[in-house]
Amino acid sequence: MRKKGYKGRCEKKSLSKSKEVCRTYDPLQSKYADTLEKSQDIQEIRCNVLLEGLAEGEYTSDFVCTKTGGDLMVRECLYRNRLTKPMNAKLLNASREYWAKRGVADWGLVINAEE
Repeated sequence: MRKKGYKGRCEKKSLSKSKEVCRTYDPLQSKYADTLEKSQDIQEIRCNVLLEGLAEGEYTSDFVCTKTGGDLMVRECLYRNRLTKPMNAKLLNASREYWAKRGVADWGLVINAEE
């Protein structure tokens, strides 16, 4: 999750499964975008999707994907060392609840490997 209008360094990727240029803001997000692009189960990829009306402020979900069966899948990318930070936990919970209210059951985290 990122704050809307995040101004950090970004990599622009053209993905065949995305209608827009996908902007990734860290290596974890970039690598996962490549994984989604290669996946046979993913039909469409949307990056940095705004969570409208979120009480915590204006934030975006990292990936909202349409699977081949038509169901939505949401993934938030987060580095392991940031998992325990209270604000991150609050935002991730808000994202999970936001998407659950919209009928999305397949919500998950993408976390870097342990070192």
